[in-house]
Amino acid sequence: MRRLVLFGFASLALLAAGCGGTTSASLGSDDVAVVGDQQVSKQEFQQLMARAQKSYDQQKRAFPKAGTAEYEQLKGQAITFLIQQAEVDSQAKKLGVDVSNDKVDQEIARYKKQYYGGSDARYEKAVKQQGLTDDQAREAIRQQLISQALFKKVTGGVKVTDSDVKQYYDTHKTQYVQPESRDVRHILVTKNPLADSLYQQLKNGGNFAKLAKQYSKDPGSAANGGKLTVSKGQTVPQFDKAAFELKTGQISQPVHTQYGYHIIQALSAVKAATTTKLSQVRASIRQQHEQRKKNDEITKWLADTKKSYCGGKIKYQVGYQPNPDPCATLTGSTSTTQ
Repeated sequence: MRRLVLFGFASLALLAAGCGGTTSASLGSDDVAVVGDQQVSKQEFQQLMARAQKSYDQQKRAFPKAGTAEYEQLKGQAITFLIQQAEVDSQAKKLGVDVSNDKVDQEIARYKKQYYGGSDARYEKAVKQQGLTDDQAREAIRQQLISQALFKKVTGGVKVTDSDVKQYYDTHKTQYVQPESRDVRHILVTKNPLADSLYQQLKNGGNFAKLAKQYSKDPGSAANGGKLTVSKGQTVPQFDKAAFELKTGQISQPVHTQYGYHIIQALSAVKAATTTKLSQVRASIRQQHEQRKKNDEITKWLADTKKSYCGGKIKYQVGYQPNPDPCATLTGSTSTTQ
């Protein structure tokens, strides 16, 4: 099972602000807040804080004492999370999104198969380790499915045309250019006298690979006899210049860089720069561009939703309003307390 992250159950919920809809429900003594026609109970809040304490215990951290700044911050995060959850539920109802018990069962079965080898016992152990009851785990999974369905519903009309793909490719063409490259090998040492000595040994027929394994300080290539493929402009300037000016088979004199002294040998001719054709990346560009447009669409939808709900239409029980109020960061207004 994917870990049911404390104070965050899905990307959509995390984007939503802690601001409610038209407050039609009554704020009872057992509630921490009401959001539209939904009540957020103190029991839900206490359960979430219990999960937080469980997480602290597992990390061998002391849980903050009530009244401390750290506790108030954690308390605010918990309440904001619960408001977010109520907000998502409210929007789901308005858009006709419904997650049945059967869908939750199917998702749990998928979790068990994918992450726990189909074992009920391993799944149940993971749920308990997170401080959740079976019912709470089911509800967390339901919220994930609701958020996913909302995202799909809101972004269902997003389309990416061939023209969009070509325009992106044309304006980001440098991303699809592979610069000149070359196979080389090198030995890196920190002292100039040693570099001069190794250069002379190589000029006299010394075994490059053997010397590289024995002396080179480059962790990425020493074990491979100093071999690596370099791309034009991707290494430090002094190394880059020498590597691409050498004739095939030629060994350079020691080249000084910020890393030390390099002795470089060109193993291949310089391979010409290439550009990946649009036809080769069309599918990936379409997918990436579509995801970006969907993210933009959901962000706009959430911003519009937050604006319509904020402005004092959510009610908090005295002592439970988060500080800062999530609505205040959006509109300059605050939600109301009872």
